[in-house]
Amino acid sequence: MVGLWCNAQVPALPNDNDSTSSLSSISSLKPFIGYLSYDAVLRSMAQYDTLQVKMGELRRAYDKEMKRVEDEFNQKYELFLEERAQYPRTILLKRQQELQDMMQQNVNFKNESRRELQRTEQEAMAPLRIRLAEAIAAVAREEGLVLVVNTDADACPFIEPAVSTNIEPMVRQRLTTNP
Repeated sequence: MVGLWCNAQVPALPNDNDSTSSLSSISSLKPFIGYLSYDAVLRSMAQYDTLQVKMGELRRAYDKEMKRVEDEFNQKYELFLEERAQYPRTILLKRQQELQDMMQQNVNFKNESRRELQRTEQEAMAPLRIRLAEAIAAVAREEGLVLVVNTDADACPFIEPAVSTNIEPMVRQRLTTNP
């Protein structure tokens, strides 16, 4: 279980019921929340494009092999359909079993290929994600932030601008100056 530990003092926001509170008192606070689009920063990393090219090549190799085994199966199946009337029952059953086994092998290969592609991509992305997490943490510490919010997928529809800051440009800068 991952938890967030924070020892920083979070300034209290003025109470709406307090007649002396106003937006100006909020705006005098130093931002203590950062936000960014994690995916946008991740996709902007130079290594990301290289990784996507390599993953595309690997996907095409798997697709090519899947197409080859599918074509091979289709050829054998068509031949079986053309010649099945002339086979004795035992040969017919043997050929049917061969086709079923071949089809199962193809399905297994397709499923294993998907798992392998996912695993490979996760392993390849891990160093980028670690580097990004380190950059986010460094910027957050430098800016004295107690929380960084990922704005992807509309996860946070509103963040009070007076107590928050967009750290995306700072994180991008850190990633380009500290490769």
